[in-house]
Amino acid sequence: MQLKRNLLSAALASAIALTATGVQAQTAEATAEQNQQADATELDTVVVTGIRRGIESAISVKRDSTSIVEAISAEDIGKLPDVSIAESLARLPGLAAQRVAGRAQVISVRGLSPDFSTTLLNGREMVSTGDNRSVEFDQYPSELVSGVTVYKTPDAGLVGQGLSGTVDMQTVRPLSFDAPVGAVGIRGQRNSLGNAADASAYGERINASYITQNEARTFGFSIGYSHATTPIQENQVGLYEPWQAIGDNWRPGVPAGTFYSDGIKALRRTGETKRDGVMATLQFRPSNAWTSTLDLFHSEAEQVSTANQFEVHIGDYNGGYGRLDVDNPVINGNNTFTGGTANNVYPLVRGMYNYREDEINAFGWNNEFNVGAVRLVADVSWSKTKRDEINLENNTQRLPAPQLDSVGLSFRSGGFSQINPGFDYSDPSQLFLANTIYGSGYGKTPKVEDELTAVKLAASFPLPESLGWFTDLDVGLNYADREKKKRQPEGNINLGAQGVTSIASDLQYGLVDLRFAGIGYIPSWNVPAAVARYMTFNPVDNLSYLIPKAWDVNEKISTGFARANIDTEWGSIPVRGNIGVQIQHVDQSSQSRYWDSTQPAGSNVQPVDRGKTYTEVLPSMNLAFSLPADQTLRIGLAEQVARPRVDELRASLEFGVNTATGEPGGSGGNPELEPWRAYAFDLSYEKYFGTKAYVAAAFFYKDLRTYIYTESRDGFDFSDFLVDYVPGPGEPPTQSTGRFTAPYNGKGGKMKGIELTASLPLDLFTDALEGFGVIASASFNDSDITIPPPPGSTNSVGSQNITLPGLSERTFNLTAYYERNGFEARVSQRKRSDFIGEIGNFDGDRTLRYVVGEDVTDAQVSYSFPEGHALNGLSVLFQVSNLTDEAYQTYAGTKDRPLEYVEWGRTYLLGVNYKF
Repeated sequence: MQLKRNLLSAALASAIALTATGVQAQTAEATAEQNQQADATELDTVVVTGIRRGIESAISVKRDSTSIVEAISAEDIGKLPDVSIAESLARLPGLAAQRVAGRAQVISVRGLSPDFSTTLLNGREMVSTGDNRSVEFDQYPSELVSGVTVYKTPDAGLVGQGLSGTVDMQTVRPLSFDAPVGAVGIRGQRNSLGNAADASAYGERINASYITQNEARTFGFSIGYSHATTPIQENQVGLYEPWQAIGDNWRPGVPAGTFYSDGIKALRRTGETKRDGVMATLQFRPSNAWTSTLDLFHSEAEQVSTANQFEVHIGDYNGGYGRLDVDNPVINGNNTFTGGTANNVYPLVRGMYNYREDEINAFGWNNEFNVGAVRLVADVSWSKTKRDEINLENNTQRLPAPQLDSVGLSFRSGGFSQINPGFDYSDPSQLFLANTIYGSGYGKTPKVEDELTAVKLAASFPLPESLGWFTDLDVGLNYADREKKKRQPEGNINLGAQGVTSIASDLQYGLVDLRFAGIGYIPSWNVPAAVARYMTFNPVDNLSYLIPKAWDVNEKISTGFARANIDTEWGSIPVRGNIGVQIQHVDQSSQSRYWDSTQPAGSNVQPVDRGKTYTEVLPSMNLAFSLPADQTLRIGLAEQVARPRVDELRASLEFGVNTATGEPGGSGGNPELEPWRAYAFDLSYEKYFGTKAYVAAAFFYKDLRTYIYTESRDGFDFSDFLVDYVPGPGEPPTQSTGRFTAPYNGKGGKMKGIELTASLPLDLFTDALEGFGVIASASFNDSDITIPPPPGSTNSVGSQNITLPGLSERTFNLTAYYERNGFEARVSQRKRSDFIGEIGNFDGDRTLRYVVGEDVTDAQVSYSFPEGHALNGLSVLFQVSNLTDEAYQTYAGTKDRPLEYVEWGRTYLLGVNYKF
């Protein structure tokens, strides 16, 4: 660990030293030397391969951009350096990943949650399989992506931009290649946790890509396919939320005022994810006057997992089976219960099953026309996602008579908490499906659809030289129509006519090992087969607590933009950039239902349709000053917005009238939300060494004028919901306004940060280090914005204001590599400090939790056979993801009140790539 920190510090120190050197090199001789170096770099680029090829391509994108950007470029066709797009993105300065199910899945840009960024595919906004807008990046195979550009500053021509950043994934353009080329890759993988239950620890990844053009280079075609089977293996111990101070004599044996959890669970989750993706592009360019490009993308994934769980409830409810008490409680100096023996508990052995199908389809057709000096662009795009899930659980306990246990508990931070039951729970014949403490089971069937259609028309006109700074003007219109729907029927899974029963041996998978939590072994079984044979499940969505989970949201956004491009000189300093404005007209609405408790039974569910229109004016400016010695100083100014979360725009709500006061009240979504708004200032200094290396230091400042909070506010007008309501005898007159709990626009605050980056081949210092290099970055973020928890919330952040979700005050990334004569080795580390994460809870809603900062390390070695060898074009590689088996940890307010501690193990990959 210390070695890695020293290496990172040395790299950044080198960056500062090199920067100082570059600032002084401003003589005519230095300029000539720079031109010679650029010529040499261009010559080298022809033969550079492997990781250096990807690095140099990314440096070129960053250097040539007029905005402040970060970039990733594939080393070769079908070959990005990481297993997933999300992991590659998380290595960029100012970006950080949150792991879900062991995979880097969602990305925070500059300390803001994924809600604030937008994801594009080939410049077109993409829909999401989640409940919100943020894209789940593990749905996009890295083998099908040729590069990614992250825009940290917007410009007026960037449609669909985010407030924190815009992530644009790009696929290959076949007419950009000089000749046909193809690639095939095969990798086998294994999870270090091994096999368990019915699931294997092994998986595979297969990819193939081919690019071709006709002899006249008027037609080009590319196609890529990727398949992955990824094992799901997880060990977890979790404590229940909330941790809260218990009342007097609430739990015998534990002093009043002690912070105490309601229970604890340990589980082994097993299964697999299968994902198949296809990308195709057709380009037609019969002349320089017309280029037509058609992009197609399809991805589908199937995830199946079973979790076998031992669970102990130690809260205020024990099913009436005796009085629960605690012997020998251990309470630390922070007044937190950390261990003891819980008596008279009735543990559950629970089986949980999840089946999820995701499908993404995207189509885009772009036509570019050159009419004299005028360039015209017409782009049509469509994308749609579908997500279908089945979540089932059933509960078994020791019978025939309730068998109460005494369980030793030891709650730990930084490791698996321990649960030591008195009984042996490994015999499935002693465990019965029964309707005891928490019923026999529960199930949910969420479904999400997200569809987006967009049309863009744009034109670029040259401007007369008399206008001085400005070279040309881009103008355009974009219309986007998005509709997102969610349904979540759910309900109890009840025992069938046979009543209490054990699960037959033909449905048993075998024992799973929970010794990591001190429990021993427990049975695992086929949960859906058990539900089908012994139980009944009839999910519904028309109960009061389910109404807010079903909604439709529609957005129609019309965007007009004008951008004047700058290419001039201020004195002797060349200046590039742009200045422009976007005007967005938003028409948002939601069609859903609400629960009206004032109506007679059977008529409680009523339709609701609400919405709002508004217009945003968003000016922006980007300037890039080309200083001597290949230095660039960039300045960005903009007004930015981020659309509200889709699930917060839902119209669904619960509503009722207090018969004692006549005051109405309710809770739900808010279709009248306006976006997050911010003023942004960016400053970046960059020193380049051709395309081989660079160092950079950037500062950003955002004044978030508004933020969105979930609050209870008085004065909500319920008149439309009270038209048919008549107070009962003796009840007071009904008021028209009352308290409503929902997301609201509120006051924002300030954010700022510093980002330091260095990408350095070490032969810049001495030829003895030829082949060695480092890429290092450090980001430091700060914000004065605090978020109040939702009213009545029992989630783990407690009742105090919290920092911005997704904000890590410090993030560090380091890649050390060696590449020479076909041999390549690299070690990559990404590290972030603690942050507030957004986690999906049992109800399918998001909850906020403190997440312990992570330090994830990956490694890879490979060898490519040289030209002239019989195996030319073949490369072999070995990768290890999560090399140090870094755990995922959450906690409730302070680290001595742990929640989840999860291990997903290391992933080993061994494979070959062949390019032809």
